[in-house]
Amino acid sequence: MVLQTRPAPVWESLNIPFHVPIDNRIELYQEFLGRQNDSIRQQMRTYMESLLLAMLDIEASDIDMGGSGCSGYVWYRIHGDKKPVREETYDLAETDLYLLNLLTDRQIEKLLHEHSIDFSYSIILENGREQRFRATIYKDLNHIALNMRKINEEIRPFKSFGFHPEVARALSLNYIKYGLTLVTGITGSGKSSTLDAIIDANNRTCDAHIVIIASPVELVHKSKRCIVRHREVGRDVRSFRHGAVESLRQDPDIIMIGELRDEETIKTALEITDSGHKIFSTLHTASATESIDRIIGEVNVNQQERVRNRLADVLTCVISQKLVPSTDGKRVLAKEVLLATPSVKAAIRNNNLGEIYQMINEGGAIGMVTLEQDLKRLYLERKITLENAKGYANNKTRIRELLNLDA
Repeated sequence: MVLQTRPAPVWESLNIPFHVPIDNRIELYQEFLGRQNDSIRQQMRTYMESLLLAMLDIEASDIDMGGSGCSGYVWYRIHGDKKPVREETYDLAETDLYLLNLLTDRQIEKLLHEHSIDFSYSIILENGREQRFRATIYKDLNHIALNMRKINEEIRPFKSFGFHPEVARALSLNYIKYGLTLVTGITGSGKSSTLDAIIDANNRTCDAHIVIIASPVELVHKSKRCIVRHREVGRDVRSFRHGAVESLRQDPDIIMIGELRDEETIKTALEITDSGHKIFSTLHTASATESIDRIIGEVNVNQQERVRNRLADVLTCVISQKLVPSTDGKRVLAKEVLLATPSVKAAIRNNNLGEIYQMINEGGAIGMVTLEQDLKRLYLERKITLENAKGYANNKTRIRELLNLDA
């Protein structure tokens, strides 16, 4: 892991007392950076980019830097484990300036007012290829902190997910023209990779118009058989909700809404789906049943019955996933898949969500699978250990039954 030469410590002349509030501190940093010549600022940016390039060498997915939480180190997440990999440490003022130097004045203003900012960042590799990153800079105990995630520019082949033909048809515009599909999981569970594969499969096989609304835009899809538009929240549109509403005037067939973050976005997504469009989106939930419950629970109590009925009408599929440590030292995808059959729709409409897990459990003939069934498959294929099969299960009792651990 070779880094660029560390820039001269020009920040040592600042001497900003610790008690200075963060907003005033940021403004002082901004003025300081504005007084530096382009050469110094480029050195700082080049050094930061060398830290990002190191991610490619060590197969890291994320980098964290700055703020008191990092204790002066640069941290990398490698195959699921986050740790510092170099002994070199950094002063808090130094990392504050490195990070603010990545932002435009407009982005710094947003950081001041909203306390964090999401954005995309890219660097050009020696082979001329662009490497993109998803970034967030935020306030951390009177200083500035960063997380950046490397965006995988290689789209995983759709067939590699092993979806049943019925599930593949549900995800294709050629077979189902409208409906809501959710890809869910915790942060870092591979939701973006799964959505990118689904979008790419449609882009290769359908003649249509795809609108992607993201915060920020990660992988950029080249138009193949589809027109593919990318609209970034904060740059191209005000919010997910505004982007979704505006897309209706753009003659779309497929709309990908990066995340159903709030009540307004959820209701907008349901309304747009109900108008005859195919919608894909994400939630930070661990199971199909929890995903349905989250959508209904996010809205006002007096509107939950209406949302429940609308969700029952438009839901097509839920894919809930986790990345599980594999026996080869990397990570492997475990997934739960729900198809919205008439029985599932009736359970949603009648608020009998407790019945849905059993429906998934018995729906293998049409491609449904519980997370526990998929973990069992991975264990029997010797791709994961018994401990991880048990540890990553949502239903601990069921996984023990499937693996005959109570016999």
